[in-house]
Amino acid sequence: MFKRSMGVAVAMLIMAGVMVGGCGSSGSSAGSDSPRIGVIQPVEHPALDASVKGFVDGLAERGYKEGQNITIDRQNAQGDHANMESIANRFVADNDKLVFAVATSAAQVMANKTKDIPIVGAAIFDYKKADLIKDMKAPGTNVTGVTNFNPLEKQVDLILKVMPSVKEIGVVYASSEVNSQAQIEAFKAYAAKKGLNVTEGTITSVNDIQQVAQNLVNQGVKAIFVPTDNLVASAMPNLTAVTDAAKVPVFIADDNLLSGGGLMGYTVDYYKLGVQAGHMAADILDGKKKPQDMPIQMQDMMKLAINNSQLRKLGITVPADVPKEAK
Repeated sequence: MFKRSMGVAVAMLIMAGVMVGGCGSSGSSAGSDSPRIGVIQPVEHPALDASVKGFVDGLAERGYKEGQNITIDRQNAQGDHANMESIANRFVADNDKLVFAVATSAAQVMANKTKDIPIVGAAIFDYKKADLIKDMKAPGTNVTGVTNFNPLEKQVDLILKVMPSVKEIGVVYASSEVNSQAQIEAFKAYAAKKGLNVTEGTITSVNDIQQVAQNLVNQGVKAIFVPTDNLVASAMPNLTAVTDAAKVPVFIADDNLLSGGGLMGYTVDYYKLGVQAGHMAADILDGKKKPQDMPIQMQDMMKLAINNSQLRKLGITVPADVPKEAK
């Protein structure tokens, strides 16, 4: 009977380990008295991963070094909302000193779990529309951070410079992402002023992408724009498999999409955003500032990322007056 009970207990411990490991975790521990910082992100994605690396480096620049005087608990929900809820609950139960929330959905879940633990965000387009703060200059909540605000007017102007005769543009984004919705609203508003017709193609899973892309091509769009959208980014090659065949270029707001066949676009540097967020977190850990009083920051410089091989494949020539910062 004793052996059987021990076997059940061991099995339960193994299962618990599997459940925790399923979230995707990593990190190094310092002493038990060192501040514990949680990192939560919804999925693996080059831009989000770059933000996390920048955050850790930014903290180190300010003297908070992982494994030495701080413990960082990195958690990835691997695209599962239930995992994200569990991660947030654990950070609260562990009484983490601060949480770095990467992407809108991660910040929303975390903010719903605690009003006390400081939350520093990154890769979030509009903190106010996401109901994370009261005001961009004075958040008034336990949330602050950096925005991946993208100059959507410049994106429209870029499309028109490269394709001056275009009249029909498609946009592809996840209908569930508040971040994406805000970007598309701004994109459509400016495009309308320029006399462009914008057709939306929304997805709820990566399985929708090819059908949505084909529908847009069938409706006669001559170019497609993709905002900073985690779901689309995770399956960009599925989109360009359709658009390349139709010779329809895909303009992007995230340079990580170039490797999946994106053509070009003005983008932010997600690593540098992470560094900025790390410095903001350091100010909080130093006791110098509180998140409710810290304005949302943005990146000063945008870069124009260009996929030269895609230009050649689609037979597109970039006008000489378009500044080039090719990747």
